[in-house]
Amino acid sequence: MLKNGLRVIVHRDRSTPIVAMNIIYKVGSRDENPDRTGFAHLFEHLMFGGSLHIPKYDEPLQKAGGENNAFTNNDFTNYYLTIPKNNIETAFWLESDRMLSLAFSEKSLDVQRQVVVEEFKQNYLNQPYGDVYLLLKPLAYKKHPYQWNTIGKDISHIEQATMEEVQAFYHKFYNPDNAILTVAGDVDPEEIFKLSEKWFGPIPPGKEIKRNYPQEPHQDEVRELVVDRNVPQNAVYMAWHMASRTEDNFYRTDLISDVLSNGNSSRMYQNLVKKSKMFSDISAFVTGDIDRGLFIVTGKLLNGATVGDAENLIFSELHNICQQPVSKEELKKINNKIEANLLFGRMSVLNKAMSLGYYEMLGNAHMLDEEVAKYRAVTLKDIQNTAKEIFIESKPSKLFYKAKSN
Repeated sequence: MLKNGLRVIVHRDRSTPIVAMNIIYKVGSRDENPDRTGFAHLFEHLMFGGSLHIPKYDEPLQKAGGENNAFTNNDFTNYYLTIPKNNIETAFWLESDRMLSLAFSEKSLDVQRQVVVEEFKQNYLNQPYGDVYLLLKPLAYKKHPYQWNTIGKDISHIEQATMEEVQAFYHKFYNPDNAILTVAGDVDPEEIFKLSEKWFGPIPPGKEIKRNYPQEPHQDEVRELVVDRNVPQNAVYMAWHMASRTEDNFYRTDLISDVLSNGNSSRMYQNLVKKSKMFSDISAFVTGDIDRGLFIVTGKLLNGATVGDAENLIFSELHNICQQPVSKEELKKINNKIEANLLFGRMSVLNKAMSLGYYEMLGNAHMLDEEVAKYRAVTLKDIQNTAKEIFIESKPSKLFYKAKSN
């Protein structure tokens, strides 16, 4: 760790001449003002708008043979790039300059504000089922800031964002002591630490960030919302509260979602799609948030299938996993898939850099090596007990889309 609080992780991989650099800023949509949402996502765009000494971020990176991108979620914002190893210092120059002195201009803000507004309209308002999480999240969360989507609660929050508000957000969160830098590739760790000190060391830390997110109370009532939309099929979305990403129950819940809907041999596909012919597709998945997240079931209904019948079938599958233990064969098959996916993900230096940074944010980069063992440690009884906690001891939030043509 540098004196200014920046955490630096280096992974040496001699298998490729490409080096990956990943920077996580610990700021996501949960850190926003409820009256000014969408700022973390806005900054995903603004950070590419140029800094004090680099008017156009992409130009020097492309000339050096590099590529880059970024994403934002509830909990953090992730910027990443790949570059030939002989040009690695270019990456340090680019990333440190925009951490220290992002260029703010009314023109840049207007351009990126419009980009985000158009994205909001195109992806969330003008696309079938695009507004699902704009509807489902505030239904499931009443206290915690997960109640709004990364794009924001309302398009007006970005449209009305002032320069002063945007600058204040940057100076609060985009600092070395709120970031994790990871470099993976055929590099000398000592050289990377020297470059980190050279380019990032002079950047001052920010003020201490006090995080005190409101905790979501136990949901003991069913919440339901029915909307009429111009969508091709009726659809159902159900959400239950579940463990946070750092709890043991996360692994148990993730395994439940895989037993239910991972692949064509899964329970939901076999029983609800193939046999009942009531769904064209169905899935169950976990959000994996740092704070308590959601277990979500989604399904598109075939013509003629009623929402009530579809709901009953879903609850029947959930009841079965609560009452009848998962078989050893099912659990072994799912664990093998998880292990294969985790190992496959480590083949890319970019995935390594991103994963190491992510687990360091969760607590320790070495947690990456413990994932397989944590899934393997889950017992059949663990799965049954966790299923009961989620599906019996708490209540769901339910969102139903009714196609207007029906």
